Amino acid sequence: MKKLLLLGVMYLAAIAGFSQNETDSVKVEPKWKLSGVTGVNFSQTSLVNWSAGGSNAVAGNIYLNGDLVHKNGKWLWENHLATDYGLSRIQNEGLRKTADKFDFASKLGHQASEKWYYTGLFDFKTQFAKGYNYPNTDVYISDFLSPAFSTLSVGAEYKPCDKFSLYYSPLAAKFTIVMDDSLSTLGLFGVDPGKHLKAELGSYLKMGYKTQLMENVDLASVLSLFTAYNKSFGNIDVDWDVIVNMKINKYMNAMINTTLKYDDDIKYIDKNGVERGPRVQFKEILGIGLAYKF
Repeated sequence: MKKLLLLGVMYLAAIAGFSQNETDSVKVEPKWKLSGVTGVNFSQTSLVNWSAGGSNAVAGNIYLNGDLVHKNGKWLWENHLATDYGLSRIQNEGLRKTADKFDFASKLGHQASEKWYYTGLFDFKTQFAKGYNYPNTDVYISDFLSPAFSTLSVGAEYKPCDKFSLYYSPLAAKFTIVMDDSLSTLGLFGVDPGKHLKAELGSYLKMGYKTQLMENVDLASVLSLFTAYNKSFGNIDVDWDVIVNMKINKYMNAMINTTLKYDDDIKYIDKNGVERGPRVQFKEILGIGLAYKF
């Protein structure tokens, strides 16, 4: 996985590097623009004769958030990649996964006016490894491409500045993929039992916002909303990511990442393995570690 992330960073950097063009007398605005942050966060707890109790623990995660943008005349092509993988080891409880994300989005727009674009959008989301309903590690409840979610849509985007964008598509196809045979047999993540794919046609809205809150503190937020044109119309699937990056010095960085999700097709499984109704999912990660901003 580390090799995959490294190759991804090298690939994006190579594209951006070859796309830049400067002459001795005139500095030409590059058509390709690469930006983002990658790093490794760690935390560790060690206890010796600690009367209040507790457990020794160590945790870490590696992440990459990058944007590659190409501007040529009235055409605008924006690509975003967000990956995160984390593990923790707690005394007497073994190794556990704490973060697992692979999100890719590509958006191609043609400028219709100063602030509006005709736009097509594709995104893809999955995870790298098996997931468990801890402390039960006998049966996994998710895996690579199980599930995976993809959206393909066409619509219009309002982009008044580089910081903010609002995209709406009245014609969006959402695909839920469960490639693992055992998980698809159970009919998890909204697919019919024994099936590997569920397709829905619906309405899709996506909003993005980036800003510098203060010196060395950056905020990025992406909110996606989808409702299907079927009997569940009006039930909105929500996917909201917020990332705050705080630069401590040239090499040290602190990060807060929150994710809120809701999908009425995904049932909640309690610690006893009993399936319940859909619920709001929330995850928060706070990390301090080494980072490189590009």
